[in-house]
Amino acid sequence: MKLFKTTKGIILQMQEKFYLLNEDWDQVVNHEDLRSYLNTQLNNLISDADARNLIESSLLAPIGNQEVWAAGVTYLRSRDARKEEAAASGGADLYDKVYEADRPELFFKSLPHRVQGHNQDVHIRRDSTWNVPEPECTLFINTSGEIAGYTIGNDMSSRSIEGENALYLPQAKVYEKSASIGPCLWIPDAVPGPETEISMRIVRDGKLMYDDKTSIGRMKRSFMELVEYLYSEFDFPYGAYLMTGTCLVPANDFTLAQNDIVEISIDGIGMMRNRVTFKGQQAEGSRQQI
Repeated sequence: MKLFKTTKGIILQMQEKFYLLNEDWDQVVNHEDLRSYLNTQLNNLISDADARNLIESSLLAPIGNQEVWAAGVTYLRSRDARKEEAAASGGADLYDKVYEADRPELFFKSLPHRVQGHNQDVHIRRDSTWNVPEPECTLFINTSGEIAGYTIGNDMSSRSIEGENALYLPQAKVYEKSASIGPCLWIPDAVPGPETEISMRIVRDGKLMYDDKTSIGRMKRSFMELVEYLYSEFDFPYGAYLMTGTCLVPANDFTLAQNDIVEISIDGIGMMRNRVTFKGQQAEGSRQQI
């Protein structure tokens, strides 16, 4: 079961049928036992042949008034990458400590108006020399602190800035269009298993620059552990999104460039595609169609 947010309303997909919901996004996703609520709604809905076309023509990021947060150093590969980038500044030990600590690293990522969706542009910073995407299984957590759904997240990161000084993390992670989620909110009938695969491809001028995959079973921490820490001292009246960390890290000699295409896929959810641009600069559509 999937929810798509479009300019014309919410599209509910159940298997190969599509239904238009004339409801508010924030209210729908915060129903207790969201899957049961949507199943009940199906009894009163008629499959809409045009609803599928709306997904193609008017798709938005699956977010309303939710904040986006992120967890760091939840995979061993992420810890190693952070240590490599912070070696020159003397901060490498920080990442060993947070990987082994009881308390996870959690940080604010984005307000909803800065979040991009499928087939929309994400930004890299002009003042960074080393920029990468970070593909992450992303949780939607409702107002009661329950994981109600899952989506794909891209935690765009400026590794040169974070590596210079760990205190620069907000500048490395939080800027205009530095986060994307999509293409939908997936509401499965069971928690995704450890074999659930995450993959990422980066294409530049038609050439494949990066292609790798991993599974969420390689995470050191559980989803609920991260949720409990996030919600322990916060109230989220609309719920929240939480990116859960990445294990897919391009080689240290790779940095994103203008018009690169980033494609992230997660089993059960689908694929999210973003094009890379700078703030205030439009992508060159003639070079590569997204």
